[in-house]
Parts: sequence; structure tokens; C-alpha cells
Amino acid sequence: MTDLGIVAIACAFIIGLGAIGACIGIAIMGGKYMEASARQPELMNELQTKMFVLAGLIDAAFLIGVGIAMMFAFANPFVA
Repeated sequence: MTDLGIVAIACAFIIGLGAIGACIGIAIMGGKYMEASARQPELMNELQTKMFVLAGLIDAAFLIGVGIAMMFAFANPFVA
């Protein structure tokens, strides 16, 4: 296997595992938001704001991983 093939597999793992983690994180957060808003409907607006901030942070972590994977795919510092 060449260095370029190993880098491609590593990029796939970075993007794939990041996507799985982001999906699971947003699903858990959405479920907890639904539970909390059902228990205390008067706090729904505050909880929704916090939920969107957390969704942005979860997606940002995934997109940083995608950016790093693209850097290794197109401008790999390990391949001479």
C-alpha cells in the first residue's frame, strides 16, 4: 500500500467517524431538549437558544475534522 492510499483511508476515517459522532451528539441533544421542554414548557425559548449554540459547536468540531482531512488529502505534508 502506498503512502497516498494510507492517507486516503485516514481521511475517510476522520470524516466518517466525525460524522457519526456529530450525528449521535445532535440526536442525544435533541432528545434531551424534547424531554426538558416537555417537563418545563415555560423554559422552551431559553432551552432552544442553548440547543442551537450546542448544535453549532458540535457541527463546528465535525467541520474542523473535515478541514483537516481535506488538508491531508490535497496538501499532504507527509508525501514528498
